[in-house]
Amino acid sequence: MGSTAGRRPRDAQRRRVYLAETPLPSSPLPGLEACARFVDRVVGTLWWHERFPDRHSDLTLDLLQSMRDVFGDDGRERLIAHRERAIVANYRKFVRTQDSLRQKLTALARIRSREGYMASVAKDTRDSFLLVENHCPICAAATACQGLCRSELAVFRAVLVTDVTVERIDHILAGARRCAYRITPRQPR
Repeated sequence: MGSTAGRRPRDAQRRRVYLAETPLPSSPLPGLEACARFVDRVVGTLWWHERFPDRHSDLTLDLLQSMRDVFGDDGRERLIAHRERAIVANYRKFVRTQDSLRQKLTALARIRSREGYMASVAKDTRDSFLLVENHCPICAAATACQGLCRSELAVFRAVLVTDVTVERIDHILAGARRCAYRITPRQPR
């Protein structure tokens, strides 16, 4: 057992070294079909992401810190308010064409899902709905800058201007598995 067991790994290792040192036969560059097969098989896999990590969150965190360093907290809050106004204007284009509260919330959930929030609408009580976001694509940024979460709540309140109350009942940053908002029509006085 000792002599054959000891030889196999060395033989396999020698074979790998031989193959690595053997020049490849000359061949033309791969065609589009071969490239497409490679993309389908490799790009987007865990292997790919380990070797080519997505560093957007690192850049965002650096930018948020730089904004605070250069412009101070007031400048960063002004930037968040500017972003908030732009988002409200965009969302209103889609939501205002809907008639019922449920339709408005469904349109809002559709927009948020396209942005990566995995949003959905569910009936909560007889009068209220839940807007549920099962993923937070800005979690790293929101952790560093709580103003982004405050702004999201303000956006929902501004977009759903009809007589409703919007209340956050679950928050990922507070340890919940999701962010959820209860939307309740206000009772006439």
